Formats: sequence, structure tokens, C-alpha cells
Amino acid sequence: MEPLLLITNSQAGSSDQANLELALDVLRAECSVEIAETSNPGELDGVLHRAGSRRIVIAGGDGSIHAVVAALHRRNELAGKVLGLIPLGTGNDFARSAGIPEDPAKAARLVLHGKPTPTDLLVDEFGDIVVNNVHLGASAQAGRLGSAVKGVLGKVKLGKIGYPIGAALAALRPHVLRLKVEVDGKVVNDLDQPVLMVSLGNGSDVGGGTTLNPDAEPTDGSIDVMISRAVQGWSKVNFATLLSRGEHDSHEDVLTMRGTTVTVAGEEFWTSADGEIHGPETRRTWRVEPGAYSLTR
Repeated sequence: MEPLLLITNSQAGSSDQANLELALDVLRAECSVEIAETSNPGELDGVLHRAGSRRIVIAGGDGSIHAVVAALHRRNELAGKVLGLIPLGTGNDFARSAGIPEDPAKAARLVLHGKPTPTDLLVDEFGDIVVNNVHLGASAQAGRLGSAVKGVLGKVKLGKIGYPIGAALAALRPHVLRLKVEVDGKVVNDLDQPVLMVSLGNGSDVGGGTTLNPDAEPTDGSIDVMISRAVQGWSKVNFATLLSRGEHDSHEDVLTMRGTTVTVAGEEFWTSADGEIHGPETRRTWRVEPGAYSLTR
């Protein structure tokens, strides 16, 4: 078995460390493993610089896989890479979309014996990437509020409920936007139709299990787009109820579609891309890069 370079967050908690040890027991039974702990982009670049031909395994959550994939993309080293993933984070939304088990030993066995599967990536006009999902509007507002809550609750091992709390706070003052949304050059929502949120999914879930794009699959070569126009009283309540069950695509004020390029423009908005908040913006474009790298699944 080829040697592995396992990259993990040096600031991981004790529970993550215990799960990592379970995964390492499985990996080390069949191959040699070097562990590289990183805490910032500079350290990560140094680790990738000396990775050589070793297969990279990411032990962490959505933020960890985003950081490694973004660094490899920035270094023009992503194409042809085969990556492994052992979920150790709070939400593990992308792992869930990719069908990777959260049990560390099972995930480690998948790293060893799974099939390298070409996996898509979203890339914006600035060259920044999205591994899992980018969304804006009320959901990004929930992410902004939830990130602060998560930072506090994470210290007492309750970080996973940060997004739901943020969503509840956002619901008190929902941020309705006037945006033009174009999918493959076709206007699917114009400025005269206010929106509650827009979600572009390579993966299906955000925030530790909130399903925004139920049918998104990171191997189908397309972006799943969901636009909620539920901006009025009861419609908004009904949408929130259906969203909590992952059934919001049946709502009369929800549009769903697929494409390969999506442009959003209009009044100022914030985005949440793989959990990272950016903005304010007035125009952004994302395109899918099919099979940008391979993930062992």
C-alpha cells in the first residue's frame, strides 16, 4: 500500500484526537502514515510542498477539506490528485453528501480500499473554490450569526447547534434581497422578484445537516440551484417548516434547477461558502469544474 500523508488541524479537540487514533490504527495496519498538523495556510503550503507522491488524507471537517483543496487548486496541483477524507469536524456536511461514513474506523477503511471517484468543484471568477455549497440571503445571515454562537458553544462541545441557533436569530429579522440570478445565461429570477435565499449546491447539506439542495451530488458535473421567493408571512413560515424536513423543494415559492454556470447580481449580499462568510458583494459568478480531483469513496 502506498504511503499516506495525513493532514489534520493542530487545534483539534480531545474528542477529535481520540477519533483520529481510531482511524490511525486502521491505516497503520496496512501502510505507513506521516501526520502533519497545521493551523494556518502557511503551514499547510509547507506540508503540501514536501508531500511528493504520497496520497493525501484529510482528517477534519468541511473547513479542513476546503483548506486543502483550495491550497492544491491555488498551487495548480489539484488535477489528478486522489484525496482521502476522515470526518472529524462539527458538521461534516460534505462527507455526508459524498457518502463517507462518520465512523473514523470505517472512513479509514474506505481510504484504504475505496474507489477514487472524480469529484466536482465550484470555482468563482476570482479563482476561489467551493467544495460543498455556497449560499446567500437568510441562510448566510444564519451562518454569520451562527458562527459566533458556534465559537462559544464549541468550547463546551455544542458547536453543532450553532447553525440552528443562527437560523432562529436570522428568522427574527430576515434579510430579503432583490437579485438577478442567471443560470447558464438564462435569467431565472429578476430584480423585481425579491428572494429570501439562494443556494448553489455541489453537496446537499450545510450547518451540520440542514439540507438546502436535496438532490445535489458532487459527481454529476452540475450545480444544483435553489431559490426561495418565500418572503411573505405565512409563505416564509411554511418554507422554514419544510426546510427543517428537507422538503422545501415542494414549496410553491421555491425554484430548483441545475446548470454549469450561475451569476448572482443586485443589491449587497453576503455569501457563506463552505461555512466561510464573505461580503458584502454585488455580483458573483460560479462555474462547475467537473472531476477536478478524485475522492476515495
